[in-house]
Amino acid sequence: MKSFALALLMLLSATALAVEVRQFDDADKQARYERLIEELRCLVCQNQSLADSDADLAKDLRDEVFGIIQSGKSEAEAIRFLTDRYGDFVLYRPPIKPITLMLWAGPLLVLLGGGLLLWNQTRRRATLPDSGLSSAERQRLESLKKKLNS
Repeated sequence: MKSFALALLMLLSATALAVEVRQFDDADKQARYERLIEELRCLVCQNQSLADSDADLAKDLRDEVFGIIQSGKSEAEAIRFLTDRYGDFVLYRPPIKPITLMLWAGPLLVLLGGGLLLWNQTRRRATLPDSGLSSAERQRLESLKKKLNS
């Protein structure tokens, strides 16, 4: 019984470690393929490249890229094919154009807005009117501060 369980466990673990094997005509095509699947984003996982993802769509996209590279097309043609079909979201580094401008400028605008807000708040605090303490109350406050510090 133990040997059956061990054999079943070995069989199941072998399928979990399955690796895609791609046969290329030359090393240049393989290097282009590997570079492309590292640069392209999995549309399901969103934070993984096609090379890292185990999603079914990522496997299909890897097959598509493999076919494009095997047919002799360039990396630019493969990228154009995928962006025409799936949009710029498939790219980790989308091009700067009107539709992606907020993607590129958004973090800078948030940083500038936060800086302006901080600057405005500190300027406003510096110009706040006096707290309304009388001179006797101010003297008492100063003496309490001195006692605290000593």
